[in-house]
Amino acid sequence: MLRHRLFRLGAVLLLVAAGAGGWWASSASSASGPHGRVTFATGVNGGVYDRYGVLLQQYLGVHIPGLKVRLDNSEGSLDNLERVLAGQDDFAVATADSVATFGSPRKPELRAIARLYDDYMQLVVPADSPVHSVADLRGKRVGVGQAKSGVNLVTRRLLEAAGLNPDRDVRPSLVSVGQAADGLQRKELDAFFWSGGLPTTALTDLSQRTPIRIVPMGDLSDPLHQLAGPGMDAYRAATIPADAYPDVQPERVAVPTVAVPNLLVTRADVDPALVEALTRAVIDSRDDIGGQVHAAQLVDLRTAVYTDPLPLHDGAERYYLSVKP
Repeated sequence: MLRHRLFRLGAVLLLVAAGAGGWWASSASSASGPHGRVTFATGVNGGVYDRYGVLLQQYLGVHIPGLKVRLDNSEGSLDNLERVLAGQDDFAVATADSVATFGSPRKPELRAIARLYDDYMQLVVPADSPVHSVADLRGKRVGVGQAKSGVNLVTRRLLEAAGLNPDRDVRPSLVSVGQAADGLQRKELDAFFWSGGLPTTALTDLSQRTPIRIVPMGDLSDPLHQLAGPGMDAYRAATIPADAYPDVQPERVAVPTVAVPNLLVTRADVDPALVEALTRAVIDSRDDIGGQVHAAQLVDLRTAVYTDPLPLHDGAERYYLSVKP
């Protein structure tokens, strides 16, 4: 439950951001809203983080024209958290399990803006592959995500939940989703894991180039929760809808799997007025962005405040209190 706070009104706030050389300023009385430059770490090319960032940038360009947003591609969640704390980026998306696992001594500086959509774990194999479960990956060449990605974190845990040693029982390849898709098509990989919103462009594109299949992983939900480590409670049993990838699921069969929520994150020292405006834009843009990125349709005011394991930023809390019934 959000706690009530007193807010100082009419203050003009100015922050000079370190690291990336970005700057921004805002005024509570300014009709044009925040203005200046901010940076946003997204993810790998072809992933939903990347596409969501592009569309949010376009939305902000129309609705907060004084705010110029630079998008930075990254390896994924853990890389994004490092970038935010280092001042390379002001905002980023990261999975809740990555936040829980992140071990930086500066972690207390992180704040959440909103819970966004869930990432779905997707194990992709050629359509004629003998792999029908994670346990079948023993000895196989497997794309496991880049080193600082949330994909790599949850992939290692899924392999362990299936009784496999991630370093010895498979032949891991630290690749992005685009590289993994190309590797699978060229038969350089037998399978690859991906953690992303639905649908993911890289998988849709791959399915149009070569026949592929998504392996069910729903049976690993309970074993996953029994593993030791932070953030295990972030995972939930989920289902990839039958129409998520029409070329992959022509028989319209849903695929059971595991999902984890994404959080929009920033630092505690970022201007509350800027964060309040961004929070409003994230909620208000749901339908516009959701028309092109289905996962964004799941951004919901009722669930956005549930950002465990991070506390809400003051500016985000201010917005949620302003729209609370």
